[in-house]
Amino acid sequence: MLTSKQRAELRAQANGLETTLMVGKDGVTEAVAAEADRLLTARELVKGRVLESALMSAREVSDAICEATGAEGIACVGSKFVIWRFSEKCQAERNQTGRAKRKELPKSKSDPVGKGARARRQAARAAREQRNQYFREQAIEKAIERDREKQLRQKD
Repeated sequence: MLTSKQRAELRAQANGLETTLMVGKDGVTEAVAAEADRLLTARELVKGRVLESALMSAREVSDAICEATGAEGIACVGSKFVIWRFSEKCQAERNQTGRAKRKELPKSKSDPVGKGARARRQAARAAREQRNQYFREQAIEKAIERDREKQLRQKD
């Protein structure tokens, strides 16, 4: 599963790509899936287009191709879509040319924003509990007072 940053980076890379995969009125056939698989192996990132005569939307086509090839959908805008799948062949080429190697994703990452939000929620919860406790005590005291007054009136 890709993170939003990785997806954004791939979307940026896809802007300059030519549309290489066309889906016609027959929809996602075995031939289209095979062609998508071949393109993903060769390039990793593929931009496709759904023709107007097709009875499917770009999102439906992207999902069907992703399911058939094991790729991930990156973007769907209008009638165009972008899919990505890691390719060992492309990685080997990058290693030979000396380009950046695939980075390992960090196993655990502290989330300072989430940590602050959790602390604020916990503080708000504690303040709410304290306020509720105060009102419970006040309600109990008022009830006791009413009972005393009622007993005093009954004695008179």
